[in-house]
Amino acid sequence: MTERRRRRSTGSPRDRASSAGVIPQLPWKQPRNPYPPMRLLSDDQVEAIHQASLRILCELGIELMSAEARDLFSAAGALVDETTQIVRLDPALIESLISTAPSEFTLTSRNPDKRLVFGGDYMAFGLVAGPPSVHDCINGRRSGNMQDYETFTKLAHHFNAIHIIGNQVCAPVELPANTRHMDTYRASIRLSDLCFHATAIGTGRALDAIEMQAIARGITVEEMANDPGVTTIISVNSPRKFDDTMAEGLMAMSRHGQPVAVTPFTLMGAMTPVTIAAALAQQNAEALFGIALTQLVRKGAPVFYGSYTSNVDMRSGAPAFGTPENTKANIASGQLARRYGLPYRASPTNASNIVDAQATYETQMALWGCTLGHANLHYHAAGWLEGGLCASLEKLVLDVEMLQHMMSFLDPIIIDEGTLAFDAMSDVQTGGHFFGTPHTLARYETAFYQPMLSDWQNFEAWELAGSKTATERATALWQQALVEYEEPELEPDRAEALDAYVSRRKETIGTGEP
Repeated sequence: MTERRRRRSTGSPRDRASSAGVIPQLPWKQPRNPYPPMRLLSDDQVEAIHQASLRILCELGIELMSAEARDLFSAAGALVDETTQIVRLDPALIESLISTAPSEFTLTSRNPDKRLVFGGDYMAFGLVAGPPSVHDCINGRRSGNMQDYETFTKLAHHFNAIHIIGNQVCAPVELPANTRHMDTYRASIRLSDLCFHATAIGTGRALDAIEMQAIARGITVEEMANDPGVTTIISVNSPRKFDDTMAEGLMAMSRHGQPVAVTPFTLMGAMTPVTIAAALAQQNAEALFGIALTQLVRKGAPVFYGSYTSNVDMRSGAPAFGTPENTKANIASGQLARRYGLPYRASPTNASNIVDAQATYETQMALWGCTLGHANLHYHAAGWLEGGLCASLEKLVLDVEMLQHMMSFLDPIIIDEGTLAFDAMSDVQTGGHFFGTPHTLARYETAFYQPMLSDWQNFEAWELAGSKTATERATALWQQALVEYEEPELEPDRAEALDAYVSRRKETIGTGEP
């Protein structure tokens, strides 16, 4: 056996770290993307999409089911047809409205050290959100429940590559639908000190998130309006329809200075024409319409330009994600967001039904699209499976590994006298090696990214260790992470006030009040 083969058989970095009882991971930090964004479209093509979207808004319009929101547009000079609920906007009006949205804003959780910046080259990776089902390789597939919600929240807190919690990581279906958001908000606040997404389906759920985060931070709702602490996703029912609850949630959040990500769900071939150009034009029109509404509610309200454009399988009609078309849309949408000077939200998702090679390569494809497109918020970045119908614990671990790879890739290359290492080269004879040089010994622990999941053993050693696949190793890692997890302390008076608010609101909601 060669010297190199003997070295490899001693075990992978992951094995050595795990034997010490700690999962290796990068320190908590908000990554930044130092590289220029990819330009998939020319300036003329971006402008053509912009002009097409203005024509959609002016000639076709958007159906807006909220009377309050229609009144705001009407007062601003839009053409509103109350019979059809269609709102049409003159190009000058839409451009004037979106011009007041900020290019950068912050989001502060109860831990000010984990404040997130959105805009520019800042990035944040979010936990999966919304699936009705959950899967892991020990307990199988099941309906989401509160215990699973808490498990995902603990893992999001423990793994440093996750920066923000999604809107209801999984649906706790055993709890009453009208009050379960109170339990999930409290779990997000108590079990983690990350920022979290509100469930902005209507005014009440949005206001509850704002009130509870203010309590957890020890500030007033009025103070939080100038220092946002929660955010949400506002979905557009493509093609060209805003329902009343989404509009009401958007208005409640914007009125209180909390950012929203206006995100059309545009599947080419189903909700838009089959071409990427048409999908981008329709997405852009729908996004600009929602962004304009935030500024009608509160000039300068923080808002994301949201993109969720992919395609369907034309044989079955099923949604597909992580496709070449999805990746192109992620990059091109970043160009549109930058054209308006807005922070950008996209998602690295997949359509696989199981944690396998498909789940990984589709996610990685979409992740590159988000990164090359300079997305600021990578929503659904950890744990997404089945096209969003299932949250997976093993997939969460695989995703964290991929996110850490991306974060390490984004670290800029340092070129200086030390890294050029001429002295180290002069110390080694031709045909020699650098393993024992002072230059290597001073840097070997931090020279390269250390994976938590990859297994770098040779085949014989891997076989002797049980021939475990990456998915099987992921099962062991999420279990180990739960053992390592430590609940972040919340000041007793704030915890008490939080519980009192939840109890009071549940009684109010139970009487039929919003």
